[in-house]
Amino acid sequence: MIDEKQISEIVRSVLDSANIHTSCGGNCKCKSKRGVFESMTEALEAVQKAYTQYRQYTLEQREHIIAKIRELTLNEAEEMAKLGVEETGMGRVTDKIIKHQLVANKTPGTEDLEPRVFTGDRGMTLVEMAPYGVIGSITPSTNPSETVICNSIGMLAAGNGVVFNPHPNAKKIANYAVDLVNRAILEAGGPENLVVSVVNPTMDSSKEMMESPIVKMLVATGGPGVVRTLLSSGKKAIGAGAGNPPVIVDNTADIAKAAKDIVAGASFDNNLPCIAEKECFVFSDVADQLIRNMCDNGAYLLRGDQVNKLRDIALMEKNGKYQIQKDWVGRDAGKFLKELGIDADPRLIICETDANHPFVQVEMMMPILPIVRVKDIDEAITLAVAAEHGNRHSAHIHSKNIDNLTKFARAVETTIFVKNAPSYAGIGAGGEGYTTFTIAGPTGEGLTAAHSFTRARRCVMVDGLHIV
Repeated sequence: MIDEKQISEIVRSVLDSANIHTSCGGNCKCKSKRGVFESMTEALEAVQKAYTQYRQYTLEQREHIIAKIRELTLNEAEEMAKLGVEETGMGRVTDKIIKHQLVANKTPGTEDLEPRVFTGDRGMTLVEMAPYGVIGSITPSTNPSETVICNSIGMLAAGNGVVFNPHPNAKKIANYAVDLVNRAILEAGGPENLVVSVVNPTMDSSKEMMESPIVKMLVATGGPGVVRTLLSSGKKAIGAGAGNPPVIVDNTADIAKAAKDIVAGASFDNNLPCIAEKECFVFSDVADQLIRNMCDNGAYLLRGDQVNKLRDIALMEKNGKYQIQKDWVGRDAGKFLKELGIDADPRLIICETDANHPFVQVEMMMPILPIVRVKDIDEAITLAVAAEHGNRHSAHIHSKNIDNLTKFARAVETTIFVKNAPSYAGIGAGGEGYTTFTIAGPTGEGLTAAHSFTRARRCVMVDGLHIV
């Protein structure tokens, strides 16, 4: 004799082996996802139950879970990269593989949680980093699975449970990542549904998540609108907002290297990363040399009326202001050129514009890089700071002049500032330091990690435990 629960488990196993996703009526090729629920209400109830169990886990057990997440992420990086491009139509598979590998290898775990101790004549005080509880996380379509995995590692390392409300345009790949994390947790002996999501994320499910008393902290990776919504929630919130990172090239730079680095950074995953070089300000006396070297490293130069035609493809004008054509975000450079009647497939499209051109002022998230000639460092910094729009996200410079490096860093005040390297060095790819895909400029946490998802708790013992 078997009970109803055992029957349900057998049915679920059979459906999984047949590649049938029960929540979509069997009309898709994906397997039923662990931790993915039909409603936000169900997801919240499940994660609250799992978190209650997880509170009893040791740091060693947390780290065992995180190690398994890293392992599965590396094993399935290629599959996630392909699924991400297939669903969203954005980015490049080869670059998305690298991003998943970066998340697996360089997202901090429990080692990021550093306690502090104060001792003296009156005893000892211990400060430890404790979890918030259940964290609600909104993730983007540009880095969907990478953000889910990165946030999961950091939030679980901190001892929290997580409920995701992914971007609707990337729900399949985001929920694949949720399933992966849950598979890793279960393989490592952790509780079921410690990380959850919904099959069809909506504004309503997001609202329910943000307003739920189960959720103690909110984290959003996305545009300024979603960040503003979080900050008005009344809860502790971390917001990773927009950026429009400029790059400056002065006449002391290694021009050949600068050109190679900028093409690499600005074309990486078709310029989807919010840290990527979006506009370039170059000294006039080295501009021709820079452009020539960029073309030698995979860039394609557009001139004259071609630039206006590209503008009309990539942007639309509304009420006197330009906005991106969302259908073109993250598309290959070759697709833009094909639309222009040009048979070429470069990594990046470059063009010369003035500083007021919409390519400079709008965060494009496309493999298009405008180049503006400037006379000196003061003009470059003035224009670059204006183009960054006070987002304080990321900025880059190629120079061997210490004064220029320092002056720009002080003026732009960004969370990430990269000198003489591709932009992605700022998140640990080819540079030192850890990685994250939730860069909290608006709320000030910077590059988030496990410590960002904790609250400090103080334990005081008077007249005891100190030995001096």
